[in-house]
Amino acid sequence: MAPILASAPRVTPTPARTTGQDWVAEMLLVRDDRCEGSFAALFQHFAPRLKAFLIRSGLTPAHAEDVAQDVMQSVWRKAHLFDPRRASVATWIYAIARNRRIDLLRRHARPEPEDLPWGPEAEPDQAEVIALKQDSEALREALKLLPEKQRVLIEKAYFGDLTHSQIAHETGLPLGTIKSRIRLALDRLRHALS
Repeated sequence: MAPILASAPRVTPTPARTTGQDWVAEMLLVRDDRCEGSFAALFQHFAPRLKAFLIRSGLTPAHAEDVAQDVMQSVWRKAHLFDPRRASVATWIYAIARNRRIDLLRRHARPEPEDLPWGPEAEPDQAEVIALKQDSEALREALKLLPEKQRVLIEKAYFGDLTHSQIAHETGLPLGTIKSRIRLALDRLRHALS
């Protein structure tokens, strides 16, 4: 199996670090100083727990090991995104693990190429083409009527293909605000289009 981090040398944590419970301090050292010793302490504590969590959630031990290593690699790479005011270290790390697990399940749920239909597609019915064009125009007009703060978030989420977390990082808005505005915008769009 490939090493967890090609960009960070392996560091053996000191016993004092591994017995400490101040994971925020360790995470801040990783975030602010790229402290390899603190990362090793986080890795030693969280990696086995992540693997057990992932196995309990239905992954095979091999997949759980891969996902746990990928999560810890993301912790190192994305440490600059950690904000102790928004989440605890454990919550942040387990959220990354949950998202990786969902990504893995989605990837495996996709059909294999040999399961996809081959050959030319039937010509679309002209009535469907006209209806789709009308629906698209109605959606375009409904989007124009949204408050700008909501419209911008809808465009980023659905046309820019960004996750809510990516939008939060890009805009600096709290994740809850983004979710609320998108939910309100979708309700307005449904109402406008019904």
